[in-house]
Amino acid sequence: MSSPMSKTAALSLRGLTKRFGAVTAADDVTLDVGEGEFFAMLGPSGSGKTTALRMIAGFEKPDAGTISLSGVDITNDAPFDRDVNTVFQDYALFPHLSVIENVEYGLMVTKVPRPERRRRADEMLEAVRLGGYGDRMPNQLSGGQRQRVALARALVNEPKVLLLDEPLGALDLKLREEMQVELKSIQQRVGITFVFVTHDQGEALSMSDRIAVFNQGRVEQVGTPREIYERPSTAFVASFVGSTNLVSGERAMRLFGRSGTFTLRPEHVEVGLDGGGIEAVVQTVQFLGADTRLHCALEDGTNLVASGVSARLGGITAGSKVRLSWNSEAAFAVSDR
Repeated sequence: MSSPMSKTAALSLRGLTKRFGAVTAADDVTLDVGEGEFFAMLGPSGSGKTTALRMIAGFEKPDAGTISLSGVDITNDAPFDRDVNTVFQDYALFPHLSVIENVEYGLMVTKVPRPERRRRADEMLEAVRLGGYGDRMPNQLSGGQRQRVALARALVNEPKVLLLDEPLGALDLKLREEMQVELKSIQQRVGITFVFVTHDQGEALSMSDRIAVFNQGRVEQVGTPREIYERPSTAFVASFVGSTNLVSGERAMRLFGRSGTFTLRPEHVEVGLDGGGIEAVVQTVQFLGADTRLHCALEDGTNLVASGVSARLGGITAGSKVRLSWNSEAAFAVSDR
């Protein structure tokens, strides 16, 4: 089951399609995003997620389909007539304006009186934990601080929906992880609907209320992070969202006693040195700090990966013989798509 939404969704896409010559970048995309939801559009490069976002923003015109905001059709509205704002990966701050002037800019364009726009800009800087930074220039800020200024500038107009296009992609790993927590916290504080485009599965899983997984212009599956990870509907979703073992055909029948295609997450594969299970030979030991993965080969040529290997098995090396086992319910049937 997906998380419940209000009767009128904050954002509705119906049959949204966009072609660039012979390439169909978005193919019959249909989605509902609830009020106050943190919604991720996840997929590899070229999957259609950014094209969908650009159509929502009004930067691209769809060849077919409709876009509705709180029940109002905005498909043919100009970008500046849509109650949405966009945050980009490169922040797009004005380098010659101070932090407070950057945040105020949208209010100035809409002719909000100066005292009111200063008050609202100050409040938004407090909301993104940058109170007291208003007089600084963008080049005096860290990457994470500049990203929060960009957020404040986009949020100060109180749009119905905030669109975020790979906003953390330019940050280093540690700062990106910190900003994932910060971004979710900001969204919860301001209560505005966020639609977040990313190719990073970890970002989508850790921040989102729900995720739409895109592949070749189409939406493969929509669900909560747990649903997407634990109950993927297709082989693509299983392999793209996290690591998995995909087994099909005769090998699936031998291992699981059932025909079809199955996903078996590495953390569900138990590793032992003796006892029950299936004998395998370790091909590679992959040390990942908090986790160790074993890439193993079965006698019939099937390759399986096991993770979360017990510390007592730390002496295992390439060439070691191990026994692999799993709960039968851990092997989950998926579509071949």
